[in-house]
Amino acid sequence: MDVQHRDHTLWAIVGGQLDADGGPVLGQVLEQVTGYERVLMVDLHAMVLMGREGLLHLLDLHRRAEGWGLRVLVVGWQPQPQQFMADTAGIRGRGAATGERYALPGFRRLIEERAHQARDLAREAALVVPAG
Repeated sequence: MDVQHRDHTLWAIVGGQLDADGGPVLGQVLEQVTGYERVLMVDLHAMVLMGREGLLHLLDLHRRAEGWGLRVLVVGWQPQPQQFMADTAGIRGRGAATGERYALPGFRRLIEERAHQARDLAREAALVVPAG
């Protein structure tokens, strides 16, 4: 993760893989806010893989940044993260324009709800011990 200041924009460049361990890393982005920023730009050009927990961390960063009064833009959606988000939202077909929809609050809430449901189902399935 690289965080840069450009005029009134806080630019967060996320690379590699965003998974369960990504929460603390993304949380550090808002520690860089000086009060002069108007926009948080999250650049995903270098992020090639995102899991359910990573998506929840990204949504949490977005929600918290908006709470600080920042306009949040997420750019550079790569194929796997974009397809993962489309699958989570229930949008069929490759190349669904989920990156553009991500900016819409209703779409973010839908994705967040479905990602939480999927996480809870996975946890419940892991707790089920087969009889035997």
